[in-house]
Amino acid sequence: KDRRHAAAGERVLPPPGHPAASPEHAKEPLAYMREAQAGWERRILKSLNSMSTELGVPLARKRPAPEQKELSNKWNEMGTDEPGHLYLQGGRVHPVLCSSQVLISLRNPNHDRSEEVGAQSQWGLIQVPLNVQDVAQMREAFADLALNIGQLGIDDHTHVPAGMELSDFLFHQHFYTLTTQDSAAAQQYSRQGCPTGLRAELWALILNSTNEPEDILNYDQLKAGVIQYDLLVDNLIYKDVKLTASNDDYYFVFEDFLYQVLLCFSRDTTVLEHFSYNSATPPKSYIQGKAGEEDYVVVYPPNGVIPFHGFSMYVAPLCFLYNEPCKLYSVFKEMYIRYFFRLHSISSSPSGIVSLCLQFERLLQTHLPQLFYHLREIGAQPLRIAFKWMVRAFSGYLSTDQLLLLWDRILGYDSLEIVAVLAAAVFAFRAENLMEVTSLSSAEAVLADLSTLKVMPLLQIFLFATVI
Repeated sequence: KDRRHAAAGERVLPPPGHPAASPEHAKEPLAYMREAQAGWERRILKSLNSMSTELGVPLARKRPAPEQKELSNKWNEMGTDEPGHLYLQGGRVHPVLCSSQVLISLRNPNHDRSEEVGAQSQWGLIQVPLNVQDVAQMREAFADLALNIGQLGIDDHTHVPAGMELSDFLFHQHFYTLTTQDSAAAQQYSRQGCPTGLRAELWALILNSTNEPEDILNYDQLKAGVIQYDLLVDNLIYKDVKLTASNDDYYFVFEDFLYQVLLCFSRDTTVLEHFSYNSATPPKSYIQGKAGEEDYVVVYPPNGVIPFHGFSMYVAPLCFLYNEPCKLYSVFKEMYIRYFFRLHSISSSPSGIVSLCLQFERLLQTHLPQLFYHLREIGAQPLRIAFKWMVRAFSGYLSTDQLLLLWDRILGYDSLEIVAVLAAAVFAFRAENLMEVTSLSSAEAVLADLSTLKVMPLLQIFLFATVI
């Protein structure tokens, strides 16, 4: 599925599973995508090193014993009183931004755009020749969202043939799935939405996330690593939580959990395993005082992931489902290494952010060409507004109950493509107002508040009740 793309003129290499395929090709088959990702990584690492120099803080240091004791004592209340040195530097820490500009400048050097049919392909900001699904293919792929199939989030009171309400019917289905520990069945059922009371267990089952003694031990070891060593990226985590979740009406109460999970995540070297199928490469640095000596190169941070602005919003919604830090951590880690990493790495995967942006533009051009053209003409390219929604999988934009219904479907379809569909559906829902705007700022104002939107009606109407 991840190889549905085709790029005109791109040198043909063996399929990713072919024994002759290089490791780089297995991670990302298109050379220009690999080069763009590598360039983006260099910029981020340069930004981090500049921050280290500016603050006069090393990338990593061992905490003095009194500081270790202080952090250990305050582990469950970091949100109200984080370590003093972090607080003092917080104002000078600049968040790393995940920019749409990198994607907009992407080009395949071997692709002759004169061969493209129709002017619409030139309208959008994403100008790379990837194959994304058209409306007919989307309807087939998301057939379980059809108007005649009951959905939690829209038909909660609809009766099923057995005479019970849909929510009760699905609850019994899901409960049986949990008792049999059938992960595949749980994934299939979640396409119709997970009952609120069972969602936490169902997601853990789908993700094969466990909470065994060894998982708890591993989490405690990560916590010990946080207490023992201070990393510069900890500043980025503190800054991000303060700028995002702490100011969110839904998530500010989970500030302590967010610090605990994200600080442990940055130390988790098992996260490095996902780089075997991620187009990105973990950043590397030298041990302090050993610059230039290849024997002293280490992955930094230990998990290979530099948190960017908004990163904490991948964790925040999960806090509604899990009140044990270890369980919360386990599920977040699985969500990240399966899905979220694709939202901030440049690749040709159908669930990657490049394909999602292109998918969004194509859907909007097909459904509402007049709206797309109007917004383009007034300098309000739709993607400039929708990018921030997609890069966070709508976390922080939808109300939490609606966001969890969306993420049910991400897990159910094992794909992020539904995120692009929803982004286009939001524009379609506000189309009448958007046709009246005359500037980017007024278009942004129309789309500023998504907290009242209902996800499932928007998706169903956009995919199945619109004549193309």
